[in-house]
Amino acid sequence: MKGTKKTNLDVGLGLFGNSNLPSREDMLGAFMNRDASCDGLFYAGVTSTGIFCLPSCGARKPRPENVEFYASAKEALFAGFRPCKLCHPLEDTRDTPDWAHALVELVETDPTRRIRDEELREHNIDPVAARRWFTKKFGLTFQAYCRSRRLADAFTSIKQGGDLDNAVFDHGWESHSAFRDAFAKYVGMPPGQARTGDFIRLAWIQTPLGAMVSGATDSSICLLEFTDRRMMEAQLSTVARLFRLPLIPGDSPLFKDLHFQLNEYFEGTRRVFDLPIAWPGSEFQKKVWEGLLRIPYGETRSYAELALELGMPQGSSRAVGHANGLNRLAILIPCHRVIAADGGLGGYGGGLWRKLRLLEREGCLPSNIAKK
Repeated sequence: MKGTKKTNLDVGLGLFGNSNLPSREDMLGAFMNRDASCDGLFYAGVTSTGIFCLPSCGARKPRPENVEFYASAKEALFAGFRPCKLCHPLEDTRDTPDWAHALVELVETDPTRRIRDEELREHNIDPVAARRWFTKKFGLTFQAYCRSRRLADAFTSIKQGGDLDNAVFDHGWESHSAFRDAFAKYVGMPPGQARTGDFIRLAWIQTPLGAMVSGATDSSICLLEFTDRRMMEAQLSTVARLFRLPLIPGDSPLFKDLHFQLNEYFEGTRRVFDLPIAWPGSEFQKKVWEGLLRIPYGETRSYAELALELGMPQGSSRAVGHANGLNRLAILIPCHRVIAADGGLGGYGGGLWRKLRLLEREGCLPSNIAKK
């Protein structure tokens, strides 16, 4: 976000620093009109080209249905978009040093190429500084970003029937052995199994309550969490362990359905989700999560009431609350509908303010809180 300058989107559009985006209509209007005052406030991803741009980009504008919007360059990158070579959205900060501009240009010259520390030094770029800057700006190291893109592309190529030799040499590896080692380490399976294997695709989804990270296998949504959730890294590790699958940035047809149904939910036109979901866990955890799915829209339960409905003995409230907190499918499995026995909000991994807003949207805010 650039200072405190005012734009035509400032009034009533939320706090951009909290990843709250303005309405799609407002962003689309700014993007189509090349409104430079909105540069840095949001980014536009063009699905037909796989490129993301600044609102002011001078390139030919796409059809509106081919445009998605993101609160940050990181979210656009993680959603699988490449930075536009005309407007250079990765360089849209006043505090970007000259060497960082050169680094971005080096990456975008050929994103699939392996760039070693020696090459960075040849360009007068300190590898340590590059790692720190990339981590601060995009949330992952320079090498990790390049490696994830190469591996994701290679995995997709193999699954679509591509030749193993092409996957090796078209994605920056110098030998089969190096590719196999890297593939097994980061993907979790030999490349020969990738034609029938699966992996968990990760992408960001914007909601009125902030960005969420979504995860999907070939057949199911298996993760939906707010990106600033406590224990987020632990949740990702748990998903990888339970499914015995690697986590790789990528897209999935399921994400389109998920995004559509979440929009309907937040607009108040959807009360029940119709998505394939998977939630492996202990028998106790799964029993609790199945109980959460049976709590109707617009109703709440206390932890004790939920335990009673599940046929559990007295004193199970704490265990039910713990299992409730381990839910990895926020909103889809409505753990926000469980409150404290005294009518208080209780806990919520995504933050109590979000739980408050979700209950408000569903019209079931506890009366003692609604009066405050």
